[in-house]
Amino acid sequence: MTGAGGQLGRELRTLSSAHPEHEFIFSDIAAGGPDDRIEILDICDAAAVLSAVKSYGADTIVNCAAYTNVDGAEDDEETADRVNRLAVRNLALAAKETGAFLVHVSTDYVFPGNACTPYRETDTPSPASAYGRTKLAGEQEITASGCRHVILRTAWLYSHYGKNFVKTMQRLTREKECLRVVYDQVGSPTYAGDLARAILTILADPDVDSKQGIYHYTGEGVCSWYDFAVTINALCGHHCDISPCRSEEWPSKVQRPHYSVLDKSRIKTAFGLRIPHWMDSLTGMLSEQKTIQ
Repeated sequence: MTGAGGQLGRELRTLSSAHPEHEFIFSDIAAGGPDDRIEILDICDAAAVLSAVKSYGADTIVNCAAYTNVDGAEDDEETADRVNRLAVRNLALAAKETGAFLVHVSTDYVFPGNACTPYRETDTPSPASAYGRTKLAGEQEITASGCRHVILRTAWLYSHYGKNFVKTMQRLTREKECLRVVYDQVGSPTYAGDLARAILTILADPDVDSKQGIYHYTGEGVCSWYDFAVTINALCGHHCDISPCRSEEWPSKVQRPHYSVLDKSRIKTAFGLRIPHWMDSLTGMLSEQKTIQ
């Protein structure tokens, strides 16, 4: 597994302990700490990727690595392209040569975000940002390679780990008396732990080869960033006064999707998944976090 130090990677590492029947190899560009079981692997190095896949005898590759700095990608699309496209091609070609199965995580940003009904896998992508363009290019590299694969598009990812909206709002609603959050960007928050469980379910499916392709996975339900922030504030027991505002009040070089809801019918039918509502997952994660603390 690549990107083992990120949000999704760390959730998969946590869940892996419940699956002793499998041998997991976790890799990242750098080790996260002295207690981490992480192999160092630069997936931008094609030779290193192929060598690692062969030496580990990997039958499955789960790619959780990505350049996710949406604003940064606008200034440095070359770096974003190197991680989100070229590195993905390296993994796909290694999977093709060795016969490994590749699971790759993509994004709602492959769509323009101007729809009014949930995007389906069959809808034509048309990214409006450098980040979206590089992620779509990565998907296309996988398809062109001919490797066995599943591509999972997700959105609004959060977890206990790393930098994400939930952790930012936990801090800001604790520190500030008032906040303004955009209400005209709508999507579906996704707990990385839920996505990690979905990935393990897919990999355990004996008929996964007949179910290859692109799938959408997010939490159930729909909300705006404002709704999301208000819910976090309440569940944390904070008393910050949160007001809604328009996106135009927060000028950005990136055109962020105003509507990025993804239709999940296909993945639920194919793999028998029951996807939790985003509020249930958020409540559970925050309760667990309080217990850990």
